[in-house]
Amino acid sequence: MTLPGKRDTTAVAATVLALALALGGCGSGTGSSKGSGSAKGSGSGQDVADRTSAPAATGTGRYPTPSAPREAEPLPTGSKGTPKGGVARPRDVDQRDADEVGWSALKVMWTSDTVVDSGPQDAGLRAADAGWLTMAYAAKLRAHQPRSVPGAQWREWAGHRAYTVVTLSKAEDAAMPPETDTEAWGQWTVTATPFGRDDWAGESTTVVAYLHLTRTAADGTWRVADVTVQ
Repeated sequence: MTLPGKRDTTAVAATVLALALALGGCGSGTGSSKGSGSAKGSGSGQDVADRTSAPAATGTGRYPTPSAPREAEPLPTGSKGTPKGGVARPRDVDQRDADEVGWSALKVMWTSDTVVDSGPQDAGLRAADAGWLTMAYAAKLRAHQPRSVPGAQWREWAGHRAYTVVTLSKAEDAAMPPETDTEAWGQWTVTATPFGRDDWAGESTTVVAYLHLTRTAADGTWRVADVTVQ
């Protein structure tokens, strides 16, 4: 739920270093020439001859064309099975209750299992496949392709073959818009705790999730249209 800028900085540093070495070499050569009287009589004439005999620049050298930096390829995603604890589906709850739909969708979206998932983003894809999200929001999550491998936290979890246990609590917000027949909002505190299959327990992660739910009619079924995390 990483770094062209670094590569650019490295390239600039390398250019500056090469330029410094080149300027340093010219400075040393000039200093030694001035430091010797004999060099002044013979060396300077040779220097002039060398410069005069050098061929004129033509600009026709066969240098390779610099290739544009390649963008990172999207990494493969997709769960290889069902996470520990299973996946709830809309038919398991009262779909005309916005709170039940919101609670269940968030639980699916924060339930990860390193044994079957390639990264934490697979939980969101599971929520889309299970039918908790609007078609537009599901398409948005499916279109997002990570371009970097999961971070150190995920690798630590994977070392313990860990899965997350999710707890949620609803929070009231005075700034929350009032519910209408076709739109509803919700604020939830979501806590995910990793547990390893080797009896390891990791540090919990807690976020506040703001949900926007929609439905097409007053008696229709709610679906999650957007999730904002703080």
